Amino acid sequence: MLNFTWKVFTQTGSIDTYLLFKELEKEMEEAPDNDTIELANVDYPII
Repeated sequence: MLNFTWKVFTQTGSIDTYLLFKELEKEMEEAPDNDTIELANVDYPII
């Protein structure tokens, strides 16, 4: 998603697209990788 947003920004120069890119980038840094956690729970259920 980041690559697509960045590509749109570089082609259009849209400030809104750049701000969306930065917001997505920030959310990715703050949020843990939930997919990995969920997969680990499937493999090793907590009893």
